[in-house]
Amino acid sequence: MNYCDKIHYYLYTTENASFGEMVDALLMQLPQDEQLFRLVFFGTPEDNRQYAEHCAMLRDKVYRYCGDQEPALSYVSQPPLNAGLLLEVHSYKADQGEHITYRHYCGFSYVVLENDDGRFLFGGGIQGDVVNTGILLQSQEVFRMVEGLLQKENFPVNSIIRQWNYIEQITGLDGADQHYQIFNNARSEFYRQADWSNGYPAATGIGVNLGGILVDLDAAVFIRPECYATPIDNKLQVAAHAYSDDVLVAAHKKKTTPKFERAKSMTFDGHRLIYISGTAAIRGEDSLIGVGLEHQLHITMENVRQLTGDTRLRALRVYLKEESFYEEAAQLLKEYKLDIPISYLWADVCRDELLIEIEGIAV
Repeated sequence: MNYCDKIHYYLYTTENASFGEMVDALLMQLPQDEQLFRLVFFGTPEDNRQYAEHCAMLRDKVYRYCGDQEPALSYVSQPPLNAGLLLEVHSYKADQGEHITYRHYCGFSYVVLENDDGRFLFGGGIQGDVVNTGILLQSQEVFRMVEGLLQKENFPVNSIIRQWNYIEQITGLDGADQHYQIFNNARSEFYRQADWSNGYPAATGIGVNLGGILVDLDAAVFIRPECYATPIDNKLQVAAHAYSDDVLVAAHKKKTTPKFERAKSMTFDGHRLIYISGTAAIRGEDSLIGVGLEHQLHITMENVRQLTGDTRLRALRVYLKEESFYEEAAQLLKEYKLDIPISYLWADVCRDELLIEIEGIAV
């Protein structure tokens, strides 16, 4: 089977209960006949100390459940809008001869897949000290850990295909400096060491209530010429890494652009898997302002279609700026008849005027 057929995406939910009970209920639903590559839990801790306690409990429970085959593990402080706790799972149906290794670095778990197509790395939960340090120091520490992980496994920096960037109070300020711009400056500094002529990663930069800076990533080094990565542009939008200063907010007197592509595909013998970056109601480089949730959602889905072409959506995450938007957004997306897992999360978007952001995976 082709890689695109063997990688799977699942979504599990549970009703409100104690955090430990909800985690146990979700772990009981995991697929039994596939290798787990990534677990992403979405929940609602009360403060960063409780967030750290929940992270420790999650690591313990996942270790007890998975033993020495711990997947990449993340806990994202975004309230699920249709569950007490939500779990997104990336898993894989391996063929004979494929080699999967579960490892640890700096306290977080990750997975390496090796086969005839190449080498693939799945990392998650990459995070600094969320209780005692600010956004700048956390961002710098996270990218030091990313660099160390990639060096340990002999993946170049430009092998990152997909990156998820969770940023506490994304439009908030440390003094006069916006959190998202602080993060973008740190990312730009880290990326400076690499050649990005084949495009930056697909990425999402999204707000979280708590948890400081958290990064997840997928990376790939291909062996056969029939397997390769391709950046995907949207002709209706300016590339994010080419934004003008007009739409950027200075942090520490710098305005570096967000370094990501609108989407990035991996091709395996003509079959494509597309990582769709966090996508919103932007035309050119400007947000659609004053048009309401319905219009922003339809424009966002039009942008998604520009990126996916004739591939089929496999899964979506929908980030909503207000909790009250959930029922309207869910009803509007039903009209698209997608029949795929969709998670709805209450999260702040990187621009104050944007009401919704959508990311996804298509094959």
